[in-house]
Amino acid sequence: MPRILHIGVGNFHRAHQAAYTALSAKDWRITGVVMGNVAMYNAMADGRGYDLGIRSSSGMATHRIAVHDRMIFAQREPRSVIEEFLDPDLHVITLTITEKGYCLDPSTGLLDLENPAILRDFAGDPTSALGLLTHGLARRFKAGLAPLTVISCDNLSGNGRKLKGAVSAFAQKAALELDRGTCFPETMVDRITPATPDAVAPVITEEFTEWVIEDAFASLRPDWNIAGAEFTLDVAPYEMRKLRLLNAAHSWLAYAGQMAGFTYVHEAMADPSLRASVDRLWDEAVLTLPEVVLSTTPAYRAALVNRFSVAEMRHALAQIGADGSLKLRERIVPLINENPSTPQAVEAVAAWIAFVLHKNNEGEVLVDPNAALITQIICDGVDLDETCAGLADLIGVSELTEDWAKTCASLVSGYLGRKYDETT
Repeated sequence: MPRILHIGVGNFHRAHQAAYTALSAKDWRITGVVMGNVAMYNAMADGRGYDLGIRSSSGMATHRIAVHDRMIFAQREPRSVIEEFLDPDLHVITLTITEKGYCLDPSTGLLDLENPAILRDFAGDPTSALGLLTHGLARRFKAGLAPLTVISCDNLSGNGRKLKGAVSAFAQKAALELDRGTCFPETMVDRITPATPDAVAPVITEEFTEWVIEDAFASLRPDWNIAGAEFTLDVAPYEMRKLRLLNAAHSWLAYAGQMAGFTYVHEAMADPSLRASVDRLWDEAVLTLPEVVLSTTPAYRAALVNRFSVAEMRHALAQIGADGSLKLRERIVPLINENPSTPQAVEAVAAWIAFVLHKNNEGEVLVDPNAALITQIICDGVDLDETCAGLADLIGVSELTEDWAKTCASLVSGYLGRKYDETT
């Protein structure tokens, strides 16, 4: 029976890739790798599956998903993860490890060889997702087994290319030899899946789902297209539309919404001012999209309004706002760098800066891999203009001028003048 190895089992994987496999590729099974979430491992280890609740305008339908027949807890059994690569029935690796899991240098998009997780891998047995993947691929090649297809299912532009580059750089540094036939297709994934408080609770997701995959496989591929996945030669336009419309609006609402006192996406979308600003952001984003997706963009925008407005989803703004220094670089900053006349995108950056300044001023924990660097930039800034410039530079804004910093600082001041914890 052909097999998929999934690294990073969490709610999004359970709502997206696993659901596609269960609904279409019925002769495939998944070996799941839980990186460090003990509750998730315990909930999935018995192989009995889980309930997937799909919300729509007509209510919620529940499906039983039982496609994982093996589960590994990577923190406890890293060598077992690597051994899985020796399974001759293994054909596909999928990953959902979030943007920070790739350990990339944000300024170059290449593997950060000074990342603490990567340095620990070089010093001993690998424990990071990237280290486990690279060692596993090297072990498989050494054993003379067929090459694999490795699919990133995270919100990174050019995710296949970046993952391949990171794996190659890791292998070179660790003196590991890889199969040149290994494929790293580009992908775009889309399904809003809020966090749940309990790993054994039903996974709640929306009815809408999309998966676009570059048709570049090393060997067998699951029939995900039966469940609606699209195989194509060029993923980039779809990926760009999703990042710059759905994800950009989500990030804007995450910071501006929390600064206005809201907790969930649907609450922020019900605010007339925030709702209007989403449209302005989308108007700016459309100017940067490839022509091939422009005809479908109005319908996509209309669908997003409906998706963002479903109160029952209870999609927390705090969940979306985590790791902002990495997410904004992919979602908002390209709008500014490609078109200087983007006042709403600039305001989105300002909302994030105001958010991190508030967290710093209140002594609250900022959930971001660059939290220490953000704090240092804030402490070193002689005034708000300089702080805004430093934080904008951190996330990759390229057209930094004195006027830009002043405009941003003025917007930040406006946000900081509002009550962050006020409920409306």
